[in-house]
Amino acid sequence: MSRIAYVNGRYVPHAEASVHIEDRGYQFADGVYEVCEVMGGRLIDEPRHLARLWRSLDELRIRHPMSEAALKVVLRETVRRNRVREGIVYLQVTRGVARRDHYFPAATVAPAVVVTSRSFDRAKNDVGAEAGVKVITVPENRWPRVDIKSVGLLPNVLVKQQAKEAGAKEAWYVDADGHVTEGGSTNAWIVSADGVLITRPAESGILRGITRSTVADMARDLQIRVEERPFTVAEAKAAKEAFMTAATAIVTPIVAIDGAPVGDGRPGKVALELRRRYHEFAHRGEA
Repeated sequence: MSRIAYVNGRYVPHAEASVHIEDRGYQFADGVYEVCEVMGGRLIDEPRHLARLWRSLDELRIRHPMSEAALKVVLRETVRRNRVREGIVYLQVTRGVARRDHYFPAATVAPAVVVTSRSFDRAKNDVGAEAGVKVITVPENRWPRVDIKSVGLLPNVLVKQQAKEAGAKEAWYVDADGHVTEGGSTNAWIVSADGVLITRPAESGILRGITRSTVADMARDLQIRVEERPFTVAEAKAAKEAFMTAATAIVTPIVAIDGAPVGDGRPGKVALELRRRYHEFAHRGEA
């Protein structure tokens, strides 16, 4: 079965889906996006994803393209038409199509909306993730407003490629003070020697990851202490465990940083337990 995409009010064959050459997302990266995990045909953490979408749009002063209820229908219908039981749904909203000009277009220009969905092999992904991954560290070089989930991801693309070429899965950004901010497409966590989960505060310098928020809530529910504070690369390398979180990674153990093993160089028990319990907790939160 061929894939289906939603583009500006129409469901069209994925191979034929297109946007105008003067869409501001294409010419200025003037737009935002969300990626939501699909499991059992359901959207995981959907309320939090939509809340973050509205915030990102408001921060960039882009009009909401439709009501939340209507958008939920579009997301579910795109998942249904693509017969996705386990996978992702991708949503992008840009300021719309207008003559190329740095100034915002007239208020009559409608935001442009694209939604796609695809399946992936969760069993294969689980095997790779549970084996643990390696990360490298790189200097922070992005614009300060990384709290907005913008489609302007070129710095992220470059460091992800750098990580791949170094035999790693992810790159952790490090700020001018030597503290880890976040990964190219994930949030960064460590586990201290006494079992405390540590992750950078989301007030500034990182994206408030949806999976990050759910993991923090789940940890507290399990009576695991969580500290939101900066941590250094040295502290991370000396930690008992490290892991990363994202909608596509869930909770993925990290076994090495810049070639140095984390803990005993094997996936940590805390990370694996959080990964095992994640969907049960996320579904409960939506009940």
